[in-house]
Amino acid sequence: MNKFTQYFRGLFQGNKLVIGIPYGWFILLVAIPLLIVLKISVSEMQATSVSSMISWSEGWPTLKLNFASYQFIASDALYVKTYFSSIKYAFLTTILCLAIGYPFAYFMARSPKHLQPMLLMLIMLPFWTSFLLRIYAWKTLLVSNGVINNVLMSLGIIDAPLAMMNNSFSLIVGMVYSYLPFMILPLYANLSKMDLRYLEAAADLGTSPFKAFWLITVPLSKAGIIAGSMLVFIPAVGEFVIPELLGGPDTLMIGRVLWDEFFSNNDWPMAAAVAVVMILIILVPMAILNKAEAKLKEAKS
Repeated sequence: MNKFTQYFRGLFQGNKLVIGIPYGWFILLVAIPLLIVLKISVSEMQATSVSSMISWSEGWPTLKLNFASYQFIASDALYVKTYFSSIKYAFLTTILCLAIGYPFAYFMARSPKHLQPMLLMLIMLPFWTSFLLRIYAWKTLLVSNGVINNVLMSLGIIDAPLAMMNNSFSLIVGMVYSYLPFMILPLYANLSKMDLRYLEAAADLGTSPFKAFWLITVPLSKAGIIAGSMLVFIPAVGEFVIPELLGGPDTLMIGRVLWDEFFSNNDWPMAAAVAVVMILIILVPMAILNKAEAKLKEAKS
């Protein structure tokens, strides 16, 4: 009993406490909910609930797993097409956010020190407004009788309203706008810490500014590029609100399918299976991120 008490007290001391608290939160808020979703995905739907995985027969437990939902996802072209569509739009959003966010982050990092807090505040300013209101604002801008079309028509640039709503264009605009800060912030954090003496040494050796940027700045900011890309790509894959409000019937994404299975079809096992497959798809870029970060740490050490 004395040894057990000493061991129990040791768990709440020093480094073990520091490590144990995050692991405890991870188990409580991530691992257990994922196990519940996984359990639902291999169950059968009853009238108002899902069936139990364990049944008793003559005093012995029997484990019953139902993989019909996964088989249906693999055989139905709609689900496969929706997954590819979600990955496509998330990847395109990530590329556009990187193309727009990198110059902006570079400009912020090279701005005078007294201006950087103000620029950083401007990046975070949209977060002070409800996400739903910001998406609705784009909806009023992009509709046929919206602000953009009315301004273009009043200036004589176009004769008829442009079809900018309920299509891929409106979806990409909304997603890039919403996730752009998640790309800029890690890039800025990385670029602002870069040692500018590397660029000065390259200039002294006769390297052009563009070549110095491509050979020095970009490789040194690789960690920020990877972090920003993952922060954009991972939530964009499962996005629901933006495709629902700005996208059209041709921009179906897996978040909408998940919603329909849960709340419209009331098919919890199918919805849970869709979620599990989506998580597995997201784990691939996360594994790439961890591998890239490990290589960067090895290179620095």
